[in-house]
Amino acid sequence: MPRAYRATGEHAPGSEAVLEMFTERVEEYKATVLRCGPDEVPTTVNDVLASWGASHVVVPPDFGVGWLSSGQVRITVDDGALTPEDVDDVDAVLTACAVGIAETGTVVLDGSPDQGRRMISLVPDRHLVVVHAGQVVQTVPEAVARLDATRPLTWISGPSATSDIELDRVEGVHGPRTLVVVLAS
Repeated sequence: MPRAYRATGEHAPGSEAVLEMFTERVEEYKATVLRCGPDEVPTTVNDVLASWGASHVVVPPDFGVGWLSSGQVRITVDDGALTPEDVDDVDAVLTACAVGIAETGTVVLDGSPDQGRRMISLVPDRHLVVVHAGQVVQTVPEAVARLDATRPLTWISGPSATSDIELDRVEGVHGPRTLVVVLAS
């Protein structure tokens, strides 16, 4: 079947134009983007957790949390045994991502070991996700080409929100009320 839609953007993945568009679109969804250098990710993450007063954070099994401030935050690694009630007791979740999409301001998780089970990114009230510049593409088709359709995909465009019939917006109904993207570039 012929596809007439645009398969790639005019900007290269991870380019400054793509990163600026990604930042703008993510922020349009009432999420926060914090740009930092790759070596500044630990400090940036620790600063966000401290600003939230987070004392208990859940992470996926292969996230690698040795750099988190010890003593300030209790880290629970999701080994698959955590229940929704266990995850509901944490202050935040910290994950990586599979890809970011600039045009839609979307972050996609695919359940990889550094992203974890879908439940850990949907239950806590706050989600902190680390995105590396090279993971950000301009278009949805570019993102889909990078994803494995057999994996459990979670597409996140801002904090969870819904509206009733009167268009009253309510946040945090089906996922975190707060989304912070740490963009390492």
